[in-house]
Amino acid sequence: MLLPLLLSSLLGGSQAMDGRFWIRVQESVMVPEGLCISVPCSFSYPRQDWTGSTPAYGYWFKAVTETTKGAPVATNHQSREVEMSTRGRFQLTGDPAKGNCSLVIRDAQMQDESQYFFRVERGSYVRYNFMNDGFFLKVTALTQKPDVYIPETLEPGQPVTVICVFNWAFEECPAPSFSWTGAALSSQGTKPTTSHFSVLSFTPSPQDHDTDLTCHVDFSRKGVSAQRTVRLRVAYAPRDLVISISRDNMPALEPQPQGNVPYLEAQKGQFLRLLCAADSQPPATLSWVLQNRVLSSSHPWGPRTLGLELPGVKAGDSGRYTCRAENRLGSQQRALDLSVQYPPENLRVMVSQANRTVLENLGNGTSLPVLEGQSLCLVCVTHSSPPARLSWTQRGQVLSPSQPSDPGVLELPRVQVEHEGEFTCHAQHPLGSQHVSLSLSVHYKKGLISTAFSNGAFLGIGIMALLFLCLALFIMKILPKRRTQTETPRPRFSRHSTILDYINVVPKAGPLAQKRNQKATPNSPRTPLPPGAPSPESKKNQKKQYQLPSFPEPKSSTQAPESQESQEELHYATLNFPGVRPRPEARMPKGTQADYAEVKFQ
Repeated sequence: MLLPLLLSSLLGGSQAMDGRFWIRVQESVMVPEGLCISVPCSFSYPRQDWTGSTPAYGYWFKAVTETTKGAPVATNHQSREVEMSTRGRFQLTGDPAKGNCSLVIRDAQMQDESQYFFRVERGSYVRYNFMNDGFFLKVTALTQKPDVYIPETLEPGQPVTVICVFNWAFEECPAPSFSWTGAALSSQGTKPTTSHFSVLSFTPSPQDHDTDLTCHVDFSRKGVSAQRTVRLRVAYAPRDLVISISRDNMPALEPQPQGNVPYLEAQKGQFLRLLCAADSQPPATLSWVLQNRVLSSSHPWGPRTLGLELPGVKAGDSGRYTCRAENRLGSQQRALDLSVQYPPENLRVMVSQANRTVLENLGNGTSLPVLEGQSLCLVCVTHSSPPARLSWTQRGQVLSPSQPSDPGVLELPRVQVEHEGEFTCHAQHPLGSQHVSLSLSVHYKKGLISTAFSNGAFLGIGIMALLFLCLALFIMKILPKRRTQTETPRPRFSRHSTILDYINVVPKAGPLAQKRNQKATPNSPRTPLPPGAPSPESKKNQKKQYQLPSFPEPKSSTQAPESQESQEELHYATLNFPGVRPRPEARMPKGTQADYAEVKFQ
């Protein structure tokens, strides 16, 4: 505290300890070089030894300046000289009589940077230096630029308004000078503006796109100015559309020129990335299209490029890829033909006769029998890109193609014996080759005819036998019908009946039978019955049950006494059933068989 008191006494301040003196001012003030700034300030002092008519004087000094001898930087005392370096630039704009000590600094310079204090004088008592309550002035380089407000996209032929504002303005400071420059204004001209902002109106044209427009702000000091440059964006349709290609993460490829559409070859399984870029204002919407099918698209507010990735290209990826760029002012597109190359696949042979395909998809090692003298056409088919070179060989010798334009076709107008053997189709391709073989066996006409004849003879014999069988069945079916029309209907036969139950046969007795009858006596035992033969009692019961009619006996006078013995001799008749063959049209109960199939008399 001793140093400020000492300085105050040395500089003429006699009221250092008087609390009625006070001042309010910011401690630090910063101003860019060449600009103007206003420093607000207010103070108070006691009302002692002065009246309302007593003039009040205020002074601003640089620090460590003797107030009695040194020159102030600004004062309202007209008879007091001010410092030469600040003359006309520093101005005491406040009225000390009213307690106002505000200061305006114009065109600030680097040498102005210092500590400043205020002194007041009024009457004989008020002579006070505010040494401890001054401010420090900091002068910086001018880096601030004006702000330019302009639409992002300008429509060609439509008037536009642009505003330039420099955000450094004080009421006591003079306004800077504004001016505009740019190619878009060359034919229209501009007028500088002397306010704190500037307004410019002009009509852009398509040629003004991507040109500069600059707002200049000039201050009072020569050579001190600030400026802001903007790039004009005039709307236009998409242009300069470019397609770039990368393969397997390698550098970009150049497609081969082929007419108006570039051409690109890629091997099956490779990785491809297609990149499309276009210049437009506003940004265009990009899209990739394959055969009128949209594969991907971008948004106008997204990136200016659109990529299309094809990982592991396939045969189906071949085709024309088109990149389209479109905005509200127009569109543009570019195309690229992609050919996916791959070696032969699914090699096979088709066989045709008389322009008609008879066999398809014959694989390797197939045996093909052909009749001698027939015509034959072998067609070799495969899938590859580019098309494979096809050829036919037999026993290692190359066969001339039937159609030079289609070497995969081999025609044999008349198959001969020497054609027998192995035929091989070769598919040759830069990326790989395949072949398929088939064995041709030729059959002779003679052998085939004899075989056909023998087969036909056997077939004819079978047909004749079938006809005879049908005729026999027909006769067997018709005769019983005619017999039933004249005779009394007979009951159906039963499984339990025997042939003797419904057959009444009286054979004519021969000499041997007559002699045997004469020797027989009434008391002689009966001849034993064969096994399985029915007894007389069972025969009676069966006759009573079925009431089968008997056939009339032949009229002979010599047979009357022997009728009983003759009938008993019929018990030696046997039945033989070699097999049961039911008639197809007659349905029999389940578990039954035919009553007889064959009758033999012994």
